[in-house]
Amino acid sequence: MPPFLLLETVCVFLFSRVPPSLPLQEVHVSKETIGKISAASKMMWCSAAVDIMFLLDGSNSVGKGSFERSKHFAITVCDGLDISPERVRVGAFQFSSTPHLEFPLDSFSTQQEVKARIKRMVFKGGRTETGLALKYLLHRGLPGGRNASVPQILIIVTDGKSQGDVALPSKQLKERGVTVFAVGVRFPRWEELHALASEPREQHVLLAEQVEDATNGLFSTLSSSAICSSTTPDCRVEAHPCERRTLEMVREFAGNAPCWRGSRRTLAVLAAHCPFYSWKRVFLTHPATCYRTTCPGPCDSQPCQNGGTCVPEGLDGYQCLCPLAFGGEANCALKLSLECRVDLLFLLDSSAGTTLDGFLRAKVFVKRFVQAVLSKDSRARVGVATYSRELLVAVPVGEYQDVPDLVRSLDGIPFRGGPTLTGSALRQAAERGFGSATRTGQDRPRRVVVLLTESRSEDEVAGPARHARARELLLLGVGSEAVRAELEEITGSPKHVMVYSDPQDLLNQIPELQGKLCSRQRPGCRTQALDLVFMLDTSASVGPENFAQMQSFVRSCALQFEVNPDVTQVGLVVYGSQVQTAFGLDTKPTRAALLRAISQAPYLGGVGSAGTALLHIYDKVMTVQRGARPGVPKAVVVLTGGRGAEDAAVPAQKLRNNGISVLVVGVGPVLSEGLRRLAGPRDSLIHVAAYADLRYHQDVLIEWLCGEAKRPVNICKPSPCMNEGSCVLQNGSYRCECRDGWEGPHCENRFLRRP
Repeated sequence: MPPFLLLETVCVFLFSRVPPSLPLQEVHVSKETIGKISAASKMMWCSAAVDIMFLLDGSNSVGKGSFERSKHFAITVCDGLDISPERVRVGAFQFSSTPHLEFPLDSFSTQQEVKARIKRMVFKGGRTETGLALKYLLHRGLPGGRNASVPQILIIVTDGKSQGDVALPSKQLKERGVTVFAVGVRFPRWEELHALASEPREQHVLLAEQVEDATNGLFSTLSSSAICSSTTPDCRVEAHPCERRTLEMVREFAGNAPCWRGSRRTLAVLAAHCPFYSWKRVFLTHPATCYRTTCPGPCDSQPCQNGGTCVPEGLDGYQCLCPLAFGGEANCALKLSLECRVDLLFLLDSSAGTTLDGFLRAKVFVKRFVQAVLSKDSRARVGVATYSRELLVAVPVGEYQDVPDLVRSLDGIPFRGGPTLTGSALRQAAERGFGSATRTGQDRPRRVVVLLTESRSEDEVAGPARHARARELLLLGVGSEAVRAELEEITGSPKHVMVYSDPQDLLNQIPELQGKLCSRQRPGCRTQALDLVFMLDTSASVGPENFAQMQSFVRSCALQFEVNPDVTQVGLVVYGSQVQTAFGLDTKPTRAALLRAISQAPYLGGVGSAGTALLHIYDKVMTVQRGARPGVPKAVVVLTGGRGAEDAAVPAQKLRNNGISVLVVGVGPVLSEGLRRLAGPRDSLIHVAAYADLRYHQDVLIEWLCGEAKRPVNICKPSPCMNEGSCVLQNGSYRCECRDGWEGPHCENRFLRRP
């Protein structure tokens, strides 16, 4: 044989010896659903009068290793059976050349005994005489069983390579009312498993190698046929597409090779080209439908907010993998702050009209509020009072500086019942709710009363409310729709009233309340999360004096937002002779640091290219690696005199296509055509006659940004996945499909392969 043909033969032989790496049965569902199938298999339980006989293949074709896996499958099934003489009875046969009764159905009365006996089963070896074992059961019945008085189930675990006929004895067993499950092991012959199994065959053919999936499939079929009720009411059996594979040897043409053939008549040897074939193992696939039970998982309610990824932990627990800047609070919740100086008194209605449930809802609201907005650096002081007939100051304002201590103190506040005297409570809160010590002038913080009630007052409220407001108290009202009108009368303005429809909607009012507390200092859309980048033209055509005007304008705009890593992040890019990131989105976490950084931004001069600057923002600023947050609206504000904008339309559209809004502030007496193209088709252009007039257009810019902050967001734009991973939307959140060599929730970790 020529050397190259010999080498090919060796390679084919070697590759044919490689064990397959793919599963022999694969359910085509998401990883999340596979996890639910696995979790449901551990929850299933069958407590009914039923006889279950395991028929385990102990032949040489199965082998000792696969026989042990067959035993493991049987033991796992027993974990879900209520084994007792009155309910589930279990027995076992081993078959090879001859059938061997390991133990009859009436031998053991507990689950522990049955599992221990299965573990002690010894592999026998021999031929695969499946038909002989079935005929034995036909003639003698299921040993120790209750005959036809209870359902009879036969679970055959085999590779399906019988040396005799199995179709006829299997058919006769099923005609006698025995339900037959055919469970494959090793590389099963699926057509023989289908011949063994009961109808519908898709629900009675399984694979023991994937024990949790097979256990789920078996119990799903039993519960669907009402033999067992094995799941909770919230769980359900669903059909999923799946694929089964069979490992076969196939003959493959490998080419022609020179060969020599003799002739009898001439006694000559003739050279010719002969076909050459090789044999190799391949998988033949069979599409199928698999029926599995899934139960609601801890992540089904989408507990992770702001684009966080929910990862189940066990049957009931979960962990939120939060995007950058949302890791400070449970479930990636928005972390707010109170930067203004405020003395805050929560006034909780504890009357019979609000009821105990309403009072408990109000306490939960206060707890969540202080956890969300207070920190050790906060300048706010909080107190809590309750009222019905009289006012009770349960937590004096400023008594607790530590948030956990404050939260624990709220747990001890009791519900009192009694009449709803809101007017009297307001008067008393104004007189003694903030203590006796008073500070005056600029040293005095803002004093705010937040009234939480679901019941109309039984006394007059207008006079006491005017008295409280005359003492320079800001009154804010939080309540149900039934008390909206009364709350507007108390607070003096509809803008000071927050109405909720259900308990979750009440908690949704926390950001709005936080905004109203400091609204005197910072008007605008402070509670809306936003990733905002200012892009300033610092070319020679602008000049250093006009650049200083732009800096002043950006500082003034930044004051209108809640600047911290969980609400508004601000970045700054300047361009002229080059493009430079003055500071990134996640580098200035406070307003003070932000204002200093804006003042220190460099003037570059030279000739600027707005298009190059926009591409710089796309590649190096608005990315997860540089602090951009998934699920948060994003905007770029371009301030330019118009020169160098000729190449900017396409990069600007690239940003918009990636979910990033672009607003152009064009300065100069006449707008260039390049600026108009840069602004795009939407109303995203502000024309300013001169740099000194920028301050007059601040409100328009803030209004536009607030509108963009409220627009729906695609969590996958820009993609939160690093290292070229693909972002896939899934149930209101996302997951990252990583490229080879990377792993992790955001493809952030290099995968180290074992040598």
